[in-house]
Amino acid sequence: MSIPAYDFTHKTGLITGATGGIGRDVARLLFDAGANLVLLDLDPGSLNALAVELGDDARVAALAGDASSPEIIDGALALTTARFGALDFVVPAAGIYPESPVTETSDELWRKVMDINLDGVFRLLRAATPVMADGGAIVNFASLAGHRGSKNHAHYAASKAGVIALTRSLAHELGHRGIRVNAVSPGTISTPMVEALVAERGESMLSGTPLNRFGNSMEVAQVAAFLCSDGASFINGETIHVNGGLFMAG
Repeated sequence: MSIPAYDFTHKTGLITGATGGIGRDVARLLFDAGANLVLLDLDPGSLNALAVELGDDARVAALAGDASSPEIIDGALALTTARFGALDFVVPAAGIYPESPVTETSDELWRKVMDINLDGVFRLLRAATPVMADGGAIVNFASLAGHRGSKNHAHYAASKAGVIALTRSLAHELGHRGIRVNAVSPGTISTPMVEALVAERGESMLSGTPLNRFGNSMEVAQVAAFLCSDGASFINGETIHVNGGLFMAG
């Protein structure tokens, strides 16, 4: 992998959903640019494999658990301060994308999607911002669905619309500390989470994408890493689309 154009030496980032397609590549980019990392994910096996891949125990700490759980969040923040003493970047990348028409969506499923995709982000940022270093950065993950809606994924679309509003609200609240809060809004990215969608509607989605291809997780992660960097020092409260022009195409 080529060396990034930014330098995160002596900076610390907390990433949830760290072993997902996008979260993993965010971790790789921040680590390669010198950052210390605290990785949080539900799957301990995948989490350990990522930590081994990165290969520097002095700069990587990992915690397995539910990223929407207040207890796990508190544990991750305690681990961060104990190991590295400061927190500069927070990247909540945990999320789920179950398919369900509105009329077949149970209260339990609706609540589960909201709990992981929106409530968990809120809980994490509520707990993390008091201990974050001034001048830090938060990068949330929204989705094209949060802007346009999504057939059979109303719960997901609603949760991601909430992330967009939360991002803007926190940008207002934290700007006086120099903490920038932005979001990345991916379109169709080739990750396991959207395999079923691509199999069902991939051809029609490509026909409406000016670049005529799906994105990959590294293309999204590069935008997230940029938003953490000094290169984005005056970008705040924004949602950056990464979708090959699909949103523009309508």
